[in-house]
Amino acid sequence: MSRQYRAAVLGSPIAHSLSPVLHRAAYAELGLRDRSYERFEVDEAALPGFMGGLDGSWAGLSLTMPLKRAVIPLLDEVSDTAASVEAVNTVVLGEDGRRVGDNTDIPGMIAALRERGVEKVEAAAVLGAGATASSALAALARICAGPVTAYVRSEARAEEMRGWGERLGVDVRTADWERAAEAFEAPLVIATTPAGTTNALATAVPDRVGTLFDVLYDPWPTPLAAAWSERGGKVVGGLDLLVHQAVLQVERMTGVPQAPLAAMRAAGERALAAR
Repeated sequence: MSRQYRAAVLGSPIAHSLSPVLHRAAYAELGLRDRSYERFEVDEAALPGFMGGLDGSWAGLSLTMPLKRAVIPLLDEVSDTAASVEAVNTVVLGEDGRRVGDNTDIPGMIAALRERGVEKVEAAAVLGAGATASSALAALARICAGPVTAYVRSEARAEEMRGWGERLGVDVRTADWERAAEAFEAPLVIATTPAGTTNALATAVPDRVGTLFDVLYDPWPTPLAAAWSERGGKVVGGLDLLVHQAVLQVERMTGVPQAPLAAMRAAGERALAAR
């Protein structure tokens, strides 16, 4: 009997996760019948016990909130990319038992932008200041030549974003959320806020816009993304990010040189349409 390999996404809440749809679509397209991918509701308190119970059949884990930082002390090694933002969304479990943490959100963002023809920008704006915003800054460290303005709701958040900028080598300037419409003058705007937060800004989208990267995917399009498209601007969505980071996860967890991007995206689109 051939060996079976397991993988799963962990988080809390987890029922909404599209990761099983994407990873299973990849396995089906690649003919990997010896692989399974599940989802488990796991919070920070339960994570050490879950990790301690993994046996040699496990190949990898995808992590969503609130586990991306909590997992770090439980790992043998963390990639430079993950360490730069203190966030691990991928754990690769080696046959020798080693547990290596990585972050595919950052290269996933870069790949999603590159797919739409955005490889370098002179300046950028970030809406929000949470965990996704720090990943956005790490991505911008590689593709943005000039300053990044972060629009935030408090001085504490502003200080946090400036601190991330110093760590990542990005010239981060901060502005109050009340001025967020000014962000739309930037050639690239990355919206990292929860659903509904940017809805009121949709009416402020100017006639000439650059590229919007809105990390939400359900419901889609957001009012901001819809308004942006109506003005003829490029829009990169949360499903693009989800698929590109999942492609990298599949490659790391299975060892295949190239995961099937198109099949994974189609599966994600079908699953969202059915909701």
